[in-house]
Amino acid sequence: MALGSNIGDGEANINDALTLLEDYGNDISFGALSHIYRTDPQGDVKDQPWFSNAVVRLEIASDVWAPEGFLSTIQAIEVKMGRLRGMDPGGPRIIDLDLLLFGDTEMDSDYLTLPHPRMLKRAFVLVPLREVAPKLVFKDGRTIDQVLSGLNYTLDGLNIAQK
Repeated sequence: MALGSNIGDGEANINDALTLLEDYGNDISFGALSHIYRTDPQGDVKDQPWFSNAVVRLEIASDVWAPEGFLSTIQAIEVKMGRLRGMDPGGPRIIDLDLLLFGDTEMDSDYLTLPHPRMLKRAFVLVPLREVAPKLVFKDGRTIDQVLSGLNYTLDGLNIAQK
C-alpha cells in the first residue's frame, strides 16, 4: 500500500493512517515500512506543496479480506482523517492511500484495478516499494530497478523529483 500526504505534517499523517489501520485487528499485520520520501507533485496540479510518500508491505488474511473490502477500509481511513475525494483531483490532500498489489490478484473493475494502473510510471511509488519488496518482479517480467531505469527522475537522499 502506498501512502501520501501534502497537507500539514505529512510524516505524522502517514503514521496516523497506519495507526488507524492497525486498529482493524489481527487480520492485518505490518511487514515493512519504507522511509518517508519528499516528492514533487505529479500530474496536472503542480502548484502545491511537495508530498511525503511511503510504501508499507502488509500481511493480510486473504480468507478474511477481499481486495475490494480492504480498499473500502483504507478509503474509510482517508475519510476519517478528513480526505474529501473528488473535490480537487490531483490537488493537495491530507492523506492518500493506494492499494498497489494484493498478492498475485489481477482485476479491473469500476471500483478497483490491480495491480495499481499507474504504479509503474511513478518513481515516488517505485523507490519506496523497492525498500519493502526488493525482489518483486512485475507480471511483465521486469524488476523494480528495470522499471525505474526507464523513468526520468532524480533521487537525492530522501527527495524524489520526476519529470
